Amino acid sequence: MPHLLLVDDEEALRSVVAERLTDEGFDVVQADSGERALEALNDFAFDVIISDLKLPGIHGSEVIDAALARYPGIVAIVVTGYGTVKNAVDAIKRGAADFVSKPFQFDELLHVLTSALEQRRLRSENAYLREQLQERRGLKGVVGSSAPMRRLAQLVETVAQTSATILITGETGSGKEVVARAIHQTSPRRDHHFVALNCGAIPETLLEAELFGHAKGAFTGAIGTRQGRIEQADKGTLFLDEVGTMSVGLQMKLLRVLQEREFERVGDNRTIKVDVRIVAATNSDLAKMVQAGTFREDLYYRLNVIAVPVPSLRERKDDIPLLAQHFIEKFCPEGPRPTIAQEAMRHLMDYAWPGNVRQLENAVERAVALSGVRAEIDVTDLPPEVQAASVPVVPSVDFPEDGVDLPAVVAGIERDLIMRALARTANNRADAARLLGLKRTTLVERLKRLP
Repeated sequence: MPHLLLVDDEEALRSVVAERLTDEGFDVVQADSGERALEALNDFAFDVIISDLKLPGIHGSEVIDAALARYPGIVAIVVTGYGTVKNAVDAIKRGAADFVSKPFQFDELLHVLTSALEQRRLRSENAYLREQLQERRGLKGVVGSSAPMRRLAQLVETVAQTSATILITGETGSGKEVVARAIHQTSPRRDHHFVALNCGAIPETLLEAELFGHAKGAFTGAIGTRQGRIEQADKGTLFLDEVGTMSVGLQMKLLRVLQEREFERVGDNRTIKVDVRIVAATNSDLAKMVQAGTFREDLYYRLNVIAVPVPSLRERKDDIPLLAQHFIEKFCPEGPRPTIAQEAMRHLMDYAWPGNVRQLENAVERAVALSGVRAEIDVTDLPPEVQAASVPVVPSVDFPEDGVDLPAVVAGIERDLIMRALARTANNRADAARLLGLKRTTLVERLKRLP
């Protein structure tokens, strides 16, 4: 069922409209003021919002603006009783889908609502194109408009113009290499090579030759002279991912490159000069590794000239809709491209994403594949762990030696769920009963028995 937020201070009209909309298959939550509507929007990603403009306290236009800002895919319908359509037209210019004037017939409202829902796919694609234009004006490959990402973009643009060594920190999958590439593409070295090396993915016995290159006959299998990654990145940028996995001996040789800008290939005594900018990345705490003696202190300070922390996806959840659309574009380059149902988006935003952006990308790729020819990605297309993100679970209970009072525990859970349902529906018992899968009379009886 589409989730709909109905905002009107006239209780009689609101109740009648809510009942009719429920009969039409909508899951309706009511709010009698702008303040209550904003609280509901903070807690839930609605598919539709229908709001009167004349509300006590916060004006209805502010409610519509807040809904569109938080959920670009939401369908917003304006109700006005002023006798003029000026304010409603202004709301439409800011993104509302349509309006109805009081007094109105329910069939008129239903027609406007149905038409707006049919146009949601087109509006979503237009919104995505606008976001793409904003992205092109920003850093290449870095997707996000949240406050942490704006701070990161500002820092990247500043440090990219220098030649200083940079240490990028962040959790696995948070996009450290994407940030490194953005630094290179924004820097004066953009016309030269960007060379990436994952230090943790190469055995220690091969890492030195991979990094510095080798001379012919330096070891078994070295049938010719070979350039290393440092030499390949001359005049450009060398990105060293998982730098904390390097052995102490190899750390000493890297330190020399940073200090002297020179090195020798494995099995060769000829010194090679290079002009290379090194950007390192790690998901480890190098400062603690220095204290433990597993990472050289002098190398740490050489690498950590400028620290660039990359936020985890948990710290920038409001970027998830934009990231998801970005990945849909990536996996459907020639179209048609499915949209993401609001219910599926709620699951995406509720999930903790321990694997960060990389895990989200994999989830969207799976969803696109499973959606097939359908126009919308549904919850069932998401990975099982994401599908379960919004499902309430029974809280964990520690069993003392003398056991628990099961009736009391169950009663506590029941009370908590009922209170949440009433809060979600602004104390509307009929709506709360629907959320709980109960009859209204059953909910009333249970409320009487609550302690």
